[in-house]
Amino acid sequence: MKQSIYSLLVSSACLALLGGCSSGSTATSPDEPTASAETDAAEETEGPDVAQPELGDPRFGIFGFDMEGMNVEVAPGDDFYAYASGTWEETTEIPSDRARFGPFDMLSLEAEEDVNQLILKAAQTGGETGSNNQLIADLYNSWMDEEAIDEAGLAPAESYLDEIKGLETHEEASALMAKLHYPSLYSVGILPDPEDPTVYAVGARQDGLGMPDREYYLDDSERFEQYRDAYRDYIVRIHELADIDDGEAKADAIMALETEIAESHWTRERSRQITETYNVLTIDEFVALAPSLQLGEGLRIRGLGGLDELIVSQPSAIEDAGKIFADTDIETIRDYLVFHFLSDRASWLPREFDRARFEFFSQTLRGTEEQRDRDRRGTQLVNRQLGHAVGQEYVEQHFPPDAREQMEELVDNLLVGFRGRLQTLEWMDDETRAEALEKLSTFEPRIGYPELWDNYDGLEIFTDDYFGNRIRLAEHKWQEQLERFPEPVDRRRWHWAPQVVNASYSPLMNQITFPAGILQAPFFDAGADPAINYGAIGAVIGHEIGHGFDDQGRRFDAQGRIRDWWTEETDTLFEKSSGRLAEQFSEFCPIDDLCINGRLALGENIGDLGGMEMAYTAYRKYAEETYPDGEPPVIEGFTGDQRFFLGWAQVWRTLYRDDALRAQLVNGPHSPGMYRVNGVVRNLDAWYEAFDVTEDHELYLPPEERVSIW
Repeated sequence: MKQSIYSLLVSSACLALLGGCSSGSTATSPDEPTASAETDAAEETEGPDVAQPELGDPRFGIFGFDMEGMNVEVAPGDDFYAYASGTWEETTEIPSDRARFGPFDMLSLEAEEDVNQLILKAAQTGGETGSNNQLIADLYNSWMDEEAIDEAGLAPAESYLDEIKGLETHEEASALMAKLHYPSLYSVGILPDPEDPTVYAVGARQDGLGMPDREYYLDDSERFEQYRDAYRDYIVRIHELADIDDGEAKADAIMALETEIAESHWTRERSRQITETYNVLTIDEFVALAPSLQLGEGLRIRGLGGLDELIVSQPSAIEDAGKIFADTDIETIRDYLVFHFLSDRASWLPREFDRARFEFFSQTLRGTEEQRDRDRRGTQLVNRQLGHAVGQEYVEQHFPPDAREQMEELVDNLLVGFRGRLQTLEWMDDETRAEALEKLSTFEPRIGYPELWDNYDGLEIFTDDYFGNRIRLAEHKWQEQLERFPEPVDRRRWHWAPQVVNASYSPLMNQITFPAGILQAPFFDAGADPAINYGAIGAVIGHEIGHGFDDQGRRFDAQGRIRDWWTEETDTLFEKSSGRLAEQFSEFCPIDDLCINGRLALGENIGDLGGMEMAYTAYRKYAEETYPDGEPPVIEGFTGDQRFFLGWAQVWRTLYRDDALRAQLVNGPHSPGMYRVNGVVRNLDAWYEAFDVTEDHELYLPPEERVSIW
């Protein structure tokens, strides 16, 4: 999905290191290289009066940090990421069926194993028709029956393909593209109304590309030329598998069409700007953008007739799409629709289609060496399509109540800490400060699992019809949205299933969400030293809070409405500081010909920096209230402050395949893990003090160049 008002407003995933979850969405001394914080800290604090805290049984190391993964030959001030994780990076291998590997992936695989056991149990026992168990069992079993899928061939898709092949006019094609199951040059969806988030609105956005982003078509570097060549080969291969003649010529025409579409698309950087993508148009204005696409009739076909207005994220892209569509011959449009219908459903079809899609989208674009085992892919499928059905059982078995209580305490501490920071920020005037404090007071934390579970009433899943199951799942989800559309927005609904390893902030709901999946070590460990938890999950909490005040989240008020509550003076100061942060990150170039887009990654980087500042403030307050002299004891040679920063570094340990790293830099909006460590800590005064970082170290920034926003 292209970045648009949907990804920014419905749920701003901020941790996942996806070419994403985050989301999106999509998660950085001593002069002598042999010296370390361990020896320095120990020399300063050794003695009989130093109390050692009572620790639990942490998952990693003695106090919750994997010391064996460090490289203490590296000075913290030269490369804090390598210092904290260098040995881990050298000794860890990316699994052959992964494009990257780090704590997110590790926990996702572990959660997947737990979910797999739940699914296998359901698959063996089944259940009453319509029950969660029956839906889970039959969806999984229908996917696992690969022989039946192969035997069916293209038969399940024939009625859809025949409808495409029967198109004779542009009018017929535009009507078909508006239907739920067909490719289109634009997309529509339903979301809370940014002017009044208690009700729903309809939005439209640019669409129509097969590769992940416009840059894959337009970047003239050698690697992107190779991607384009491989994509053309993939188009030809799909035609061969479908026994369609003239695949070479059709591939050339499809590539030319998509390249023209890509040229009209907004960049990801522009598409995340709320002030540009929030465009309310009347239906007449929307229809006038692209008369050839019959947009009004398209809304009616999708069950959205009778609207007065809607939100259009990229009006010029839809306008250009109409012109491109009108100028393209109907044969090319048919070929384009056939190819994308098959490609989008390749995993629903015989294994050769599935394999072809994997080879292009996973091997070529992300560097993944091997396709995952089918049973694991089946677990992932059920997890995504029936996440709440699985999640209810997952929570019961794998999420202890005391974890929720501890998280609630941490969230409260972070909110209190941030409130204190807001009250004393020198760059913010009192008028803006009052609005910011009001917004903070309305933050709603959601931890572990939802109060209201999604239900699947009316959904039919059969054990011998995988293709049909996927069709019915899509129809069920769309119908569910249509039924909600006239009703008030229910704030109890969750975007995530509880077993997901991620976290998010919704600007329209002003909610921060922490699913049960992420509340595990190294993010959260009840047996770890508090410094580690504050530096890890505490900073993650702060990150989510920070999204409410990042370069886009700050555009929304305490009720989740788009409203400019900033005075001109304070707005100017925010833009100046955030611009400096964007410039800092734009200087990081993990690949010779590709750097971080500091503007595209700005929201996440503001979240990281602000999250660390909030978490550190909360940790120091905790220390003052907990330890007799207000100073945490030294553990294994590390001071409390050092452990805090190591906790942050540990959660961003990440290995990437080259193509996966390239994809993340292009797709954003998250900076690669090593820069979420080094790029952040170098702006924090407390880090300099904790590790004795001086101007002789490579990460050193003069005090006047350090950015502090929240």
